[in-house]
Amino acid sequence: MFLRSYGLGALLADDMGLGKTVQALCVLEGRSLVVVPTSVMSNWMREALLFRPALKVALYHGPKRRLEEDADVTITSYALLRLDIDRLSAEHWDVVVLDEAQAIKNPSSQVSRAARRLDARAKITLTGTPVENRLDELWSQFDFLAPGLLGSKESFLETYERPILNGAIDVSKQLQKRIKPFILRRLKSEVAPELPPRTDVVLYCELNAAERALYDAVRLSTREDVVERLMAGGSVMEALEALLRLRQAACHSGLLPGQSVEESSKLRLVTDTLGELSASGHKSLVFSQWTTLLDFVEPMLSARGLRYVRLDGSTKDRGEVVDAFQEDADVDVMLLSLRAGGTGLNLTAADHVFLLDPWWNPAVEDQAADRAHRIGQDKPVFVHRLVSLNTVEERILELQQAKRAIAEAALGGATPGSRLTREDLMSLLQS
Repeated sequence: MFLRSYGLGALLADDMGLGKTVQALCVLEGRSLVVVPTSVMSNWMREALLFRPALKVALYHGPKRRLEEDADVTITSYALLRLDIDRLSAEHWDVVVLDEAQAIKNPSSQVSRAARRLDARAKITLTGTPVENRLDELWSQFDFLAPGLLGSKESFLETYERPILNGAIDVSKQLQKRIKPFILRRLKSEVAPELPPRTDVVLYCELNAAERALYDAVRLSTREDVVERLMAGGSVMEALEALLRLRQAACHSGLLPGQSVEESSKLRLVTDTLGELSASGHKSLVFSQWTTLLDFVEPMLSARGLRYVRLDGSTKDRGEVVDAFQEDADVDVMLLSLRAGGTGLNLTAADHVFLLDPWWNPAVEDQAADRAHRIGQDKPVFVHRLVSLNTVEERILELQQAKRAIAEAALGGATPGSRLTREDLMSLLQS
């Protein structure tokens, strides 16, 4: 509120689940624009009605969208910010809020360029993960909030990012000191000590003989072809494609082109576990980055008599789906795509979270896990990562630790780690 009152930028980076939406609603004044992922627009509407009922809130969304000049708060999506930036930048806003502001982590993206064109007296960004992969993502946040505070991108890389990645703890502290007046970051352990504990569990799965043979065939093809070219300076995109195939083979053979397998060892393990949890009265969230993998899960849940709902990018009645899971005692499982369901949702009816396919960016996984482990949760939460033994997925878990260290170097002062390098890719592909 102090920063807003002086027209300065503010980054609210509280841990996920601590109510950043409510805090932002508390400081809105004048005519405000709120930009959010499409999946949480209805959640913002509900929270505004509950906590700021005196405000007139309008959605700027849909084919017949128009700006309501008398609205106190206008809520729109990042997609429409990009498409309609000429219209939105023609207005003067007292406050602009970017929710899940990691959406502007790439400063050269169309969304980031559009956000920087907005005319606002005060700017606020909300994100529990201001740094996901690289330190220049933090620079992009501040280039929107307070242009010039961290210099140009090139000077930021030279002054901060390269020294920090080389282990310069004193430079980490200098960066933290510089951004401290403009950033508020609190952890759950500080703000909500009454919150039940979160336990992270790795569920290891053994591939059956057919799955192992297919995985090894993909791996050998990769090692003989792509790795050699990568070592010789070849295409990183080609290596990422090979890594994708290895990850798919570790999850479900049916994800690979030309394969028509319907079940997998990993999905049998997760559905067996879900059945046991349901019988004991527990509710679960199941995340995957591949909607096709969720398609494979659905008939296995039905065969076990487990009731489920699903939320992905094609879901239109998101609020109804969330309400059905939260309020219907007979709904055991919610299937979610990582992109559509990983941010902004309150799903505290669940006390178990399953991540079917590990991702090397741990911040994305934490966002998904914190749909359940947030204020309002009164049960201990268990987060299960499904990992196939002797596959690339085990290496991905190791890589996650380095990613966490990068974020801590900027925000928490821990020893910095390293970025995803060409050598990292080769290591993953050779697993």
